[in-house]
Amino acid sequence: MSEFSSITPALLVAFEQVVGEAHVLTAQRTEAAAYADYGRDHTEDFHFEPSVVLRPENAEQISEIVRLCHEHRIPVTPRGAGTGLSGGALPIHNGVVLSTERLNRIIEIDERNLQATVEPGVITQVFQDAVRERGLMYPPDPASKGSCFLGGNLSESSGGPKAVKYGVTKDYVLNMQVVLPTGDIIWTGANTLKNATGYNLTQLMIGSEGTLGIITRIVFRLIPHPQQDITLLVPFRQEAQAAEAVSEIFRAGIVPSGMEFMEREAIVWSAGYLNIPLNLPEDIRAHLLIELDGNDLERLYQEAEQVYSVLEKYDIGEILLADTAGQKEELWKIRRNIGNAVRYNSVYKEEDTVVPRAELPTLLAGVKEIGSRYGFNSVCYGHAGDGNLHINIIRGDLDDDMWNHGLREPIKEIFRLCVKLGGTISGEHGIGLVQRPYIGIAIGEVQLDLMRGIKRVFDPHGIMNPGKIF
Repeated sequence: MSEFSSITPALLVAFEQVVGEAHVLTAQRTEAAAYADYGRDHTEDFHFEPSVVLRPENAEQISEIVRLCHEHRIPVTPRGAGTGLSGGALPIHNGVVLSTERLNRIIEIDERNLQATVEPGVITQVFQDAVRERGLMYPPDPASKGSCFLGGNLSESSGGPKAVKYGVTKDYVLNMQVVLPTGDIIWTGANTLKNATGYNLTQLMIGSEGTLGIITRIVFRLIPHPQQDITLLVPFRQEAQAAEAVSEIFRAGIVPSGMEFMEREAIVWSAGYLNIPLNLPEDIRAHLLIELDGNDLERLYQEAEQVYSVLEKYDIGEILLADTAGQKEELWKIRRNIGNAVRYNSVYKEEDTVVPRAELPTLLAGVKEIGSRYGFNSVCYGHAGDGNLHINIIRGDLDDDMWNHGLREPIKEIFRLCVKLGGTISGEHGIGLVQRPYIGIAIGEVQLDLMRGIKRVFDPHGIMNPGKIF
């Protein structure tokens, strides 16, 4: 891979000819705060200033931009809404930030085939609401669904609470239009439920974090939307028991549509951030937020009774059954805003760990023991039904040396524990920039060499989102 080049005045003119002067943003002619936003995402407090921000409106414009960058060895950082938590959208080598914000159309909702074709700049919740109006469902629902883009969801194979029953982003993608790092435009598959025609390029692109190409169109499969749901908030006096109960509920034959773990600080911080009154007894240490869905309300109440039966052996407080739409929405609002609440309270490092769900108690205990040994506090929450625990290491009063260097070893210990338990170091946030030093804990050198080889085939000059994953 060659060294990168700088953007010349002649290249700026060429970019303007492709997208129009109004959509070529530079620090010199753009309001400072707006321009700065293109150099950050939701990862800690990092900021890298791009040399230029380009806002194309279609695949053809993106193709022309990428051809120029490929020819002149200019690094390209694809960017969606900038809600990522691993530094995947940070332009660490400056160069071009290529924003997909103008590719924001829902092109077609095909009710006959239960499919939809969309552009990557569509906000996830906007898409969900649009298909819901047709009685259909797109289940992946990351916490940032009200602002994140579908293209970013594909780049990280995002999940969210409903993944426990319905799967993650990769399970709903049939086909994609992609601009390769050479500027070529391809479709990765077919608009069919089955496809055994050659290598699965569709699934290869999902989770590739913008390092293999730029997604410009997506064909999703949809499912009928369930008509009913029940939400339970279960308080536990012991964190470990909340984690243990997760596996017990599944072993009882119940598959919730949501199974979320929140330790005390997580729910308290989020309720405070949202100004939602929360009367939480002092002895409650954790909660499970459980959702059951389907089309038969009577059957859902029977499943809820089964959940109650499983929980009887644990030291729990009074279970809240949310019996109005407003109450359900409030509980889910608290859960979805934990990340925002943590960010409001402190700079933090978020580790997106995942283990087989029965190993969740061991992981949680290990995280707390490691934190005690190294002197840091953590706020833990996540998709317990998937064994996906978000570990937020709080900066608090940690000094610069500990924050920037001293935490590396305890983070390695956490990741080694995950792998020992049969898990891995990222469930839905990707590797990006911040997890890059640790990828060797989870993936062997042979596999990494295969991945690097794939990267070279797609991107011979290494211009596409350089410095990420490897």
